[in-house]
Amino acid sequence: MKIEYIKLKNFRAFRDVALRDIPDFCVLVGANGAGKSTLFSAFGFLRDAMSTNVTAALGRLGGSRGFQEVRSRGCPGPIEVELKIRADIGRDRTSLITYELAIDEVNGRPIVAREILKYRRGSGGKPWHFLDFSNGQGEAVTNELESVTDERQLKREHQVLRSPDILAIKGLAQFERFPAAVALGSLIENWHLSDFHISRARPEQETGYAEHLSREGENLSLVIEYLHKQHPAVFRKVLDRLTKCVPGITSVESKTTEEGRVLLRFQDGAFEDPFLARYVSDGTIKMLAYLVLLYDPAPHPLLCVEEPENQLYPSLLWDLAEEFRAYAARGGQVFVSTHSPDFLNAIRPDEVFWLAKTHGYTSIRRASEDTQVKALIDEGDQLGYLWKQGMFQGVDPT
Repeated sequence: MKIEYIKLKNFRAFRDVALRDIPDFCVLVGANGAGKSTLFSAFGFLRDAMSTNVTAALGRLGGSRGFQEVRSRGCPGPIEVELKIRADIGRDRTSLITYELAIDEVNGRPIVAREILKYRRGSGGKPWHFLDFSNGQGEAVTNELESVTDERQLKREHQVLRSPDILAIKGLAQFERFPAAVALGSLIENWHLSDFHISRARPEQETGYAEHLSREGENLSLVIEYLHKQHPAVFRKVLDRLTKCVPGITSVESKTTEEGRVLLRFQDGAFEDPFLARYVSDGTIKMLAYLVLLYDPAPHPLLCVEEPENQLYPSLLWDLAEEFRAYAARGGQVFVSTHSPDFLNAIRPDEVFWLAKTHGYTSIRRASEDTQVKALIDEGDQLGYLWKQGMFQGVDPT
């Protein structure tokens, strides 16, 4: 399952932008404030809207002003989000699912002005609408899984939602009889943002239980304890990768003290006794955290990572880029934002989009589609070098 297309209209700095043919591993480059985090927040907005409603999701992004704060400044009309995802929804083939969402405001309250879910059942022809709602009511197809060969055979059921700010997809995603809704819901609900902070991961943790690394990594020791006990093969793979990336580290373990705190202890082959996480370099802790994240036994279908280069030695960024690419190859799509030329040097042009803000609004370009950048790459230059030299128009770090 992967996102192939994203379109955002009137969403903060994105007045009208689209990313097409999105790769499994996608890297975003841009100056501060260009909109890299805003793109990630669009995924968070959809997840919040799925778990609660549009009003609450807008409030979380825009505070008390909600809709007015999230909608692009000076732009009339609704906030619009369009996703195209490639997913397996049965019948031994993948389908391209299109989800369109338009959010407007009526009498000071946000509403779902339009919500459409559509995809092709066969290899050709126009997509069929399996869900079409507006202002709290609409129709959903109820015989989606049956052998329907003509759109006129579809059975549509009219439904009225409890409130016009609720997503219709929220309910359908709970039932296997609506496979496209289930696929979309799974992608949105299991989206994960990693914004790792060393200061959050170092302190001793109270005893507890955690299977997945949190956004800022404060539960790292708990996840390592879980992997060590429940998934020893995965834990050994993480340790093997760490020892190859960080010279000297031969083992990592979690230890629970009598006071009920969980400690991380590292063994350096040159010393007899292990030492605690607070004595280990920032780069070692961070590389361990990313390996734990990327070798999760139940990986996220969509993973977004904010500026992974912080605290990492430049040579480790090549290894990390390969780990992200391998995670994506195993089925979990990865979006990474970065300011690092060293990290960019490990990235291919078709994996890079750069964001530039002009007159308050952001535009997005693909590195492989820029003739000058492509020509320089063909001559042997690397993306990080070109970025540092200001060859990405509008993204000059100087």
